[in-house]
Amino acid sequence: MTAKQIILQELPADLNRERLPRHVAVIMDGNGRWAKRQGLPRIMGHKRGVDALKELLRCCKDWGIEALTAYAFSTENWGRPLEEVDFLMTLFERVLRQELREMMEEDVRIRFVGNLSALPRSLQAEIERSMAQTQHNQAVTFTVATNYGGRQEIVEACRAIASQVQQGKLQPDQIDAALFERHLYTTGVCDPDLLIRTSGEMRISNFLLWQMAYAELYITETLWPDFDRAEFHRALCAYQQRDRRFGKVR
Repeated sequence: MTAKQIILQELPADLNRERLPRHVAVIMDGNGRWAKRQGLPRIMGHKRGVDALKELLRCCKDWGIEALTAYAFSTENWGRPLEEVDFLMTLFERVLRQELREMMEEDVRIRFVGNLSALPRSLQAEIERSMAQTQHNQAVTFTVATNYGGRQEIVEACRAIASQVQQGKLQPDQIDAALFERHLYTTGVCDPDLLIRTSGEMRISNFLLWQMAYAELYITETLWPDFDRAEFHRALCAYQQRDRRFGKVR
């Protein structure tokens, strides 16, 4: 381990602890391109991407960031080659099984959001087990968006609210933003303050469409497997230079 890495175990001195984001969301892009540049199969990029995500989660805990949400698998990702999709499902399941003990030791609460019923039964079982065992942990809330689509989430919330209106349990004039948010997958977790997207792509790809209303966006050319504490430090430095007005004038 280098001296720089040792230093970055603690919050860097040039970051203001009071101005850290409470919640960071990441679109982990570039695993396949990373593997191609290394002359490796795409699946090796996904394996390395898991390591990068684990390190970011540890970093959030070390530096005092209370929530991390990762876009692991979108509703559109089913269109990828079957071999890659099967590998990802197996990888998710294996990582959950192997890392649960460490998440308990690190006091990490894990949540999964998305259309989980479409996932393989064995993966659903691991998801349920990990969420149940970590539900009282408090150091970091780690949300994994799996088979997730922002438009689908909003449509499902609308359907649930419309059903309540139809049954006479809710009046239309009772519908407001707070009620709507309670019907989203992410209810109970504050909206992201910072969205990080790797690999240089300039889009949010159907991720947390409602929740990103006032998030600061940080795009880096770095491919996800190479995203480390130094890269996260740069993202947080950029975030702390922003003037967050939330539509108001100062």
